[in-house]
Amino acid sequence: MDISHYTAKIHRMDKGSHKGQNGKVMVIGGSELFHAASAWALEVVSAMVDMVFYSSVPENNKLIAEAKKNFWSGVVVPRGEVKNYIDEANVILIGPGMTREEDTKRITDDLLSAYPTKKWVVDAGALQMMEPAKLNEHMIITPHASEYERLIGNAKGEDVLETGVTILLKGQEDQVFTKDSKEVITGGNPGMTKGGTGDALAGLVAGLYTLTEDPFVAAVVGSYVNKKAGDELYKSVGPFFTTNQLVEQIPKTLKDVLGY
Repeated sequence: MDISHYTAKIHRMDKGSHKGQNGKVMVIGGSELFHAASAWALEVVSAMVDMVFYSSVPENNKLIAEAKKNFWSGVVVPRGEVKNYIDEANVILIGPGMTREEDTKRITDDLLSAYPTKKWVVDAGALQMMEPAKLNEHMIITPHASEYERLIGNAKGEDVLETGVTILLKGQEDQVFTKDSKEVITGGNPGMTKGGTGDALAGLVAGLYTLTEDPFVAAVVGSYVNKKAGDELYKSVGPFFTTNQLVEQIPKTLKDVLGY
């Protein structure tokens, strides 16, 4: 695969740009059970865009607020106030750290119904609980194999690709496909099996989606950069790296891949 074919379609940040012109992302995720997942996605996307709105359960909102010294470029938003900020966001990432509960389903289906033309990245718990009928051409979903099988089952025989959705199917080889296009992204290593690497990927894809109007491009470049970042770490420590280390490596790898 020639990644330059896709990176050429990623907008480069202009030296003369001002705050707010290089993307705004809303991250909706986390739960009382999972704290780190949405924080990993948040940290990746915070390095990429000018503003991040973060919304989780009260406990996670408090954790992020206490860590505000690392999150000056963002706003912590209570769940009940999400719709007051969502119009301002260019891309919305929903799902990292959310659990398979009715509350997740309610929030996800409500927001996807209310904002069908927004640029969405749907991951993890939100993806597992959403109604397949809400899929559309503005959306990227990031399932692993069992989540994809669950989605297909919930679709009750309907062809999800006909919705126009872009699918980033995570695995030893990632597959990015729509009804019209497909790419297979190789790379990665056993260190990438650790919990949280998919959350970092979701944040990366959301950030890239602010820099292109093509969801397929954002998914392909995100997958490529995520795997390459893991492989860069492997050179120095083998598979013995943490998700935090991957999160720190991603901006360095992204810089090289995009040619800054």
